[in-house]
Amino acid sequence: MRLKHFRSLVGCLFVVVGFSVWAQTPAKSKPQESTATNASVSASAAAKPTVDYAQRYTQLCAACHGADGKGAANLAPSLAGQHSFYVITQLFLFKNERRSNPAMNALTKDFSNDDLRGFSELIGKFPAVYMPPNADIPDPSRMAQGKEIANKHQCMSCHGGQLSGGQQVPRLAGQHEDYLKRVLTEFQQSKRLGYTNAMNEALVGLKQQELDTLAYFISRVSGVP
Repeated sequence: MRLKHFRSLVGCLFVVVGFSVWAQTPAKSKPQESTATNASVSASAAAKPTVDYAQRYTQLCAACHGADGKGAANLAPSLAGQHSFYVITQLFLFKNERRSNPAMNALTKDFSNDDLRGFSELIGKFPAVYMPPNADIPDPSRMAQGKEIANKHQCMSCHGGQLSGGQQVPRLAGQHEDYLKRVLTEFQQSKRLGYTNAMNEALVGLKQQELDTLAYFISRVSGVP
């Protein structure tokens, strides 16, 4: 997956996203400012309401992603165990329509920088799914085939040996199989782009049956770090 190139470009994205989200942090008061001015600033800060992002998540997100982030529908991705930096990056991309999804674009359109931080920090605390949610007993043959495909196409190089991700790299282990099938197909057909075209290139030449086997394997990996 051209990991070195991937990390380099992700580093650039970190600068862009980080500056946009955190640049508006209020500057510290200068020493020469009057006591009255400092008191006014403190009163203004105290008057700012505290947002309950857990409640807002329940109202805005739980219908699709589940109360615990594990997903309420197979085509909605599980958020459980995703890293907060990855989440804030995706919310930023949705907000600015650099990632296309009508529902998410509309939801995040008016998000403030505080909202981006608040939701990402909350979601980053959702416990990961260490035991795959699938009810069936994994087929050893398909699991072996899927692992072979994952190794051949260097999935572990970016997403980790247990596909548990890290920082700006998403956790894949335990993700819903149907969602994975759709996303892998979109990447292969270049209908979806990541930070770079690494994912699109990695899946070139795979047949649909192989993509389905890869999704089967990923969805049933425990993802224990």
